[in-house]
Amino acid sequence: MIDPKFFLPVTGTVLPRFAGIATFMRLPHLALDDAMVEQVQIALVGVPWDGGTTNRAGARHGPRQIRDLSTLARNVNRASGLSPFELCRCADMGDTPVNPVDLMDTLRRVEDFFARLHAKGMVPLAAGGDHLITLPVMRAIAKDRPLGMVHFDAHTDTWDGYFGGSKFTHGTPFRRAIEEGLLDPRRTVQIGIRGALYNDTENDWGQQQGVRVIDIDEYHRLGTEGVIAEARRVVGDGPTYVSFDVDFLDPVYAPGTGTPEIGGATTYEAQQLVRGLQGLNLVGGDVVEVSPPFDPSGNTALVGMTMMFEILCVLAEATHRRQASRA
Repeated sequence: MIDPKFFLPVTGTVLPRFAGIATFMRLPHLALDDAMVEQVQIALVGVPWDGGTTNRAGARHGPRQIRDLSTLARNVNRASGLSPFELCRCADMGDTPVNPVDLMDTLRRVEDFFARLHAKGMVPLAAGGDHLITLPVMRAIAKDRPLGMVHFDAHTDTWDGYFGGSKFTHGTPFRRAIEEGLLDPRRTVQIGIRGALYNDTENDWGQQQGVRVIDIDEYHRLGTEGVIAEARRVVGDGPTYVSFDVDFLDPVYAPGTGTPEIGGATTYEAQQLVRGLQGLNLVGGDVVEVSPPFDPSGNTALVGMTMMFEILCVLAEATHRRQASRA
């Protein structure tokens, strides 16, 4: 029998934060063929790839720097009181295989990795990478039923194609996911959308499918509590995925990203919004578009790590609640 303490993070009161090998939240690192994998309930995974980026590359380096900044993570969410590592057995399952010169091969590799985790009953929490990485994650975990989604972003990512018809970029994942039946548009809410458009019909397709878009102006009219209430109404009690693009935030908080848009949310508002998802039927999540080359300070990776922790807290509560109901 494995000691439950094995899955607890190494605390900074025992091992200094600057010491040891960096893992997500200072959790144990396991490989897919490790015997202890059968005990893992939530898998934290890096997807170091940005082959879907259309302009400023660099998010391939995100998982590594997020791991480094994860030494600052602690065990208990002060605001919610949730202790994810007490609720669920969590582990850093390493990085997915990627092919930096072949986009379609990478999508297959990432999907296969998450499908293997899913087959073992693990709930995924991914660190990207650009936003296209969400598509293979959904392909792996949504084959049996479409998911709802709470999506924080400056962009809808429902474009059809770029550069004469390229269907797979970080601007197209949710159009592909809806077309493939992975994502239920009527249970999808996109929060924080803003910035200029390529044309005046850019956002029409998603809304025509039933996606609820809360642009930044409506976001401020509703306030965080109103946005939380609307998000909860849209996704209901069905299985739901949380996707957090750091460009949801104003670039004063997260300059290290590929497509920054001014006029975004604050980090505090982002924490409030994710905490407001507690109690939903959450089945996975990701934090994407952290691009360390554009922020030498490491602050954007700190933001990415902190939002991963916030998502982990509500994800662990949902996972624990589902498993308790089956007991």
